[in-house]
Amino acid sequence: MPSAPSSPDLAHLLSHAERRVVRRLAAVLAEEECTVEEWRVLSIVGDGRGHPMSEIAEFALMPAPSLTKLVDRMVAATLVHRRPDPHDRRRVLLYLTPRGDDLYRRAADRVRADQTRLLAGAVDAQDLARLLARLVTAAGTGAEPDVASGIRQP
Repeated sequence: MPSAPSSPDLAHLLSHAERRVVRRLAAVLAEEECTVEEWRVLSIVGDGRGHPMSEIAEFALMPAPSLTKLVDRMVAATLVHRRPDPHDRRRVLLYLTPRGDDLYRRAADRVRADQTRLLAGAVDAQDLARLLARLVTAAGTGAEPDVASGIRQP
């Protein structure tokens, strides 16, 4: 693979950037024995409000069956737990356990530090997040801008 993308095509450039950033993220998270997929679940559930599986699947960019298997493993590892939705007993909401919250906070610190190093001097992280959120919306994917704006700050 070449060191820099040779095509000026937007989709190609974004794909290259996504692969490299995710590979870097995976290396940072490996230090906490956390996968990128687990991180995505932890980062949405980390707000403590409880989220339904459909919302988590959209945020984590995972099909529902794969997410269910991942969440089952995370429940077994005591990182998250399920509770019935108090407003709709047919739905289940996912929450962090104390162990999951600890992992989330440690990983968030590492991710934030790495992203700061990555973006230092190159671009303003908040401007980049806003531009990418606008691009997601403009591309008509149906994703809300806050889904694309990054991790929750602990």
